[in-house]
Amino acid sequence: MSAIALYARWSAALDDKVRMAQQRLRAAVVQHGDGLVQSSSLGVEDMVVTELAHQAGLHIAVATLDTGKLHAQTLALLPRMAARYGREVAVFRPAEEQVIQFVRREGEDAMFKSIELRKACCGVRKLEPLSRMLAGRSAWITGLRREQSGARAEVAFNEDDGAGRRKLSPIADWTWAEVWAYVQKFEVPYNPLHDEFMPSIGCAPCTRAIAVGEDFRAGRWWWEDSAKECGLHSHEGSSR
Repeated sequence: MSAIALYARWSAALDDKVRMAQQRLRAAVVQHGDGLVQSSSLGVEDMVVTELAHQAGLHIAVATLDTGKLHAQTLALLPRMAARYGREVAVFRPAEEQVIQFVRREGEDAMFKSIELRKACCGVRKLEPLSRMLAGRSAWITGLRREQSGARAEVAFNEDDGAGRRKLSPIADWTWAEVWAYVQKFEVPYNPLHDEFMPSIGCAPCTRAIAVGEDFRAGRWWWEDSAKECGLHSHEGSSR
C-alpha cells in the first residue's frame, strides 16, 4: 500500500495551514531575497515545501546534500524536480579528500562502531557541505515538523540558527496525514522508499523501515539509544 493511501487525510485546518505556510514563504522572500535558500533533504516534507513555494509563484533556490551514501531512489528525485520546476537543485557534496582520509582511518562502517564516529561521519559528509551551502545566506528553509520526534517538538516557524541566520520551518505545525494529503492533492513527487515504511530517509546504511507504533525517527541510526539527530538542525551544527 502506498504512503498516500495509508496516511493522506485532508484535515479541516489544512487549508489555513497551507495559506499560512505560503504566507511565511512570501515574507521570507521579501525579507531575504537572494539570501534565502531551501535546504532540502529530498524527504517528503521538503518536497511539500518546494511545492508550496511553486504553487505560490515563488522562486526560491533549492539545495541538497549528496553525502555519497544516499539511496538511488533519493537521487532519482533530482531530475524529476528539475523537470517539474524548470530549474536544477544545487547539490553540495563532501570534500573528496576528507572522505578518503576518514574512510582510510576509520573504515566504511565507522558509523556502527561508536556514536562519536557516527557523528564524525555526519560531520564530514553533512555538516561541512552544509556550511558551504549556507555561506553568504541570511536565511534557510527546512521541512522540520514538531510531530517528527520529541527532540523536534519545539521547532519554531522562525528562529535564529545560532550562526546569525534565520532558520524557517513553514510546515512545523503540520501532521503526517496533512503532509500526505498535500502530496496527494498536488501530485507532489516523492521518494518511493516512503512507501516502504521509511518516514525519515537519510544515508542508506543508516536508514531502515520502522514498525507500527515506532517513532518517526526510529529508523535512523536504530542501533543507538541517543536522540536521532546528526547535527544539521542543532545550533552547534548550523553554525559550522
